[in-house]
Amino acid sequence: MPQGKQASTLEELSERIIYSDRYSDDNFEYRHVILPKQMLKLIPKSYFAPDDSGLLRILEENEWRGIGITQSLGWEHFEVHAPEPHILLFRRALPAKKK
Repeated sequence: MPQGKQASTLEELSERIIYSDRYSDDNFEYRHVILPKQMLKLIPKSYFAPDDSGLLRILEENEWRGIGITQSLGWEHFEVHAPEPHILLFRRALPAKKK
């Protein structure tokens, strides 16, 4: 993108999505997905909570993939970081441990 030009479409902004390192507990693997703040202005209103909080609701896989988030299979959006609504929290189940 030429310097000084602001991205104006979801596709352009999706190139600037940041994916955190993965971390885990006994059951899940987690990661944060950090959207460019201006991306929130381009996401369909139906993706936001109905309470006018400005927070995204929990998105289905086809929805988060539709705004440009790319991850391998098995990830689920399970939480929005309220103080920073452009940060989405994802998790996926760890494989069952063999006994």
